[in-house]
Amino acid sequence: MDSDTSTFRGFLKLMEEKGRVTHIPEPFSSEYEVPKRSVETDEILLFESVDDANGGKHRVVMNLLATRASLADAVMVSEEDLVSHLAGCSYQGEIREGEPLVCGKVDLDALPIMRHFPGDAGRYITAGVVFSEYGGALNASVHRMLVDGKERLIARLVEGRHTHSLLSSALKAGERLPVAVAIGLHPLVLYAACSRVPLGKELSFAAELLGGTITVRALSNGVRVPDAEIILEGFIGPELFSEGPFVDITGTYDPIRMQHGIELTGMWMKEDPIYHGIVPAGSEHKLLMGAPYEPLIYRSVAQVTEVVDVVLTRGGAGYLHAVVQIKKRTDGDGKNAIMATFAAHTSLKHVVIVDPDIMIHDPHDVEFAIATRVRADQDLMIISGVRGSSLDPSRIGDGLNAKMGIDATMPLGKEEEFVRVDFLEKI
Repeated sequence: MDSDTSTFRGFLKLMEEKGRVTHIPEPFSSEYEVPKRSVETDEILLFESVDDANGGKHRVVMNLLATRASLADAVMVSEEDLVSHLAGCSYQGEIREGEPLVCGKVDLDALPIMRHFPGDAGRYITAGVVFSEYGGALNASVHRMLVDGKERLIARLVEGRHTHSLLSSALKAGERLPVAVAIGLHPLVLYAACSRVPLGKELSFAAELLGGTITVRALSNGVRVPDAEIILEGFIGPELFSEGPFVDITGTYDPIRMQHGIELTGMWMKEDPIYHGIVPAGSEHKLLMGAPYEPLIYRSVAQVTEVVDVVLTRGGAGYLHAVVQIKKRTDGDGKNAIMATFAAHTSLKHVVIVDPDIMIHDPHDVEFAIATRVRADQDLMIISGVRGSSLDPSRIGDGLNAKMGIDATMPLGKEEEFVRVDFLEKI
């Protein structure tokens, strides 16, 4: 396996050396079986024999970034320093040009693309990064993509996000948007593509995380892509197709929408490619949805008070709930931190602000803070009629909702009234 840790296979080898990869040699079906086995654990799973629609067999990796430990290993920092380290990034890595890449014939049935749940519309690519270029702007983002025959994908493009904006510009000029779909990327490239960065900075961010540089190769449609196991080349046009239902981050079915199709014109694979899949609403999905917002929240809260750490919780679908740990300077800092958090992550629904002595990764400790440090008539902040997440089933329409912030911090000057007994202390 590749020894270069800046590649998908190199990272997988690193995880092998740390004893974090479980090999599954027996045959598994890409329809339901692989996803079902993968949600039983957060371990990285390497399936050795997964079928495709043509009857071929493939290697498949699941749960590559299902834990914060794996993300910290990829970034090469401790879990405790992960958020503050990422918050200090400047998106200034170097993008180097490599040799052009020539794609061959497209056949999506030759890939072990999974059907995850019985109510899904069909087989979905869930770990594919869509690279697009138009008007001098280069973008990378993750979209769920429904297989519609051997040569077409239907992508859920959220309105207002970068891919949709570039597509709108191309269509307005009477052109199609050239794209590439890359599967089996280094996890930091995938993480960068999930992040909210300035337009066109995803690859620069990935390069910075990888040590300073990243090499890309141009396809025949002009789109540049980094190293990947599988690359699909194509164009997004004006035609709309039915997409969904699909189980998304909350574990509930997202509804049917009319979405744009990706007409594929080429396909390239490494020898014996390793397919990467993500179970919708599974641990890896939640981490990749939420963790990229944590440094943004950290930066935003740091503007109003001293911030210690941030986490988007699994119980909040990895996306809708945050816990922010601060060191108060004034008694108004808790509510200021609430507002700064919502400003950084507009899809967030609820946030709890806690003191440094609360372990934010322990839901019991966070609940303790709410139970003992919150007075509902003073410490709740409720904001009605604001934009939330289109994935939240409690939304009105396609995203209108309410938000709540909880200031679960101690009043300054009264800390001695909240001293907690150490049950392990010798009496």
